[in-house]
Amino acid sequence: MADQLTDDQISEFKEAFSLFDKDGDGCITTKELGTVMRSLGQNPTEAELQDMINEVDADGNGTIDFPEFLNLMARKMKDTDSEEELKEAFRVFDKDQNGFISAAELRHVMTNLGEKLTDEEVDEMIREADVDGDGQINYEEFVKVMMANNIWECTTKKIKKMKKKRKKKKKKTKNAKRNEKEMIPQKPAKLESRRTPSRLNLLCHRSPYCSIL
Repeated sequence: MADQLTDDQISEFKEAFSLFDKDGDGCITTKELGTVMRSLGQNPTEAELQDMINEVDADGNGTIDFPEFLNLMARKMKDTDSEEELKEAFRVFDKDQNGFISAAELRHVMTNLGEKLTDEEVDEMIREADVDGDGQINYEEFVKVMMANNIWECTTKKIKKMKKKRKKKKKKTKNAKRNEKEMIPQKPAKLESRRTPSRLNLLCHRSPYCSIL
């Protein structure tokens, strides 16, 4: 798990870990785990922290070494990325941005963006998600059904492709409109009209009697 982290991330985690490793023995206490993680921008709940401690501190000695800490951070960051992708997926299908998607929309998601599922499987997923049967699925229900059926990775990847394709199409349309505008012939500049003097004006100009008119 830790091998998925970059060198910069490992250095950052090592620096934060060392701040709390007072005696330099390469360990921190389980009580300090939450403080270290929060200093790195992570905000685990008390329940999540307890799960992490139970997972790592198997012998119950109350300490965590750096390799164990790295594995915890790598797992936490992966979970955070997954959560962001799921939120993005939910926003795509929440058309009116009211915090819910309809069961019909979920059916469309499952059928067209997920695995190849039968109608019966889709119906079962909808029944699992829409517990109160109101025809609306909130974010928590959406996450539950996506994670339970292990198809969120496929869905989020396809959503990213859709967004990229949509963006490319929008750019192409914009360029086409600009080219079309450039091809429209421009009206020639309006020439200044020069009035030709009438014969009467010329005669008046030459005659001394015009000055008395």
